[in-house]
Amino acid sequence: QVQLVESGGGLVQAGGSLRLSCAASGRTFSNDAMGWFRQAPGKLREFVSGISRSGSSTDYADSVKGRFTLSRDNAKETVYLQMNSLKFEDTGVYYCASGPTIAAMRRFMYDYWGQGTQVTVSS
Repeated sequence: QVQLVESGGGLVQAGGSLRLSCAASGRTFSNDAMGWFRQAPGKLREFVSGISRSGSSTDYADSVKGRFTLSRDNAKETVYLQMNSLKFEDTGVYYCASGPTIAAMRRFMYDYWGQGTQVTVSS
């Protein structure tokens, strides 16, 4: 089966940066679109970003545009989410997921997902 493992979360002050990583195993990584979503305590799950199989297309939630950058390294079977200018509202558990398309990511239609990594932004 496919396994996705997130890392890179932690505690950071507002205005700071973090880079999340998602390492995949058990499949042909380049055949899947990849995405990130997050969930804060008491809040609904929220789409963050998605990237196509080749990495040629990306999509971002309006709330993170201009601050977050999603990329993938198919050779390393890893995707990265660079998060800059972090805000308190970015706090939550960040999950990595794989699926057929970015559109599927937006609809929370995933084939596989990881266990998440906690991101906490302090004021």
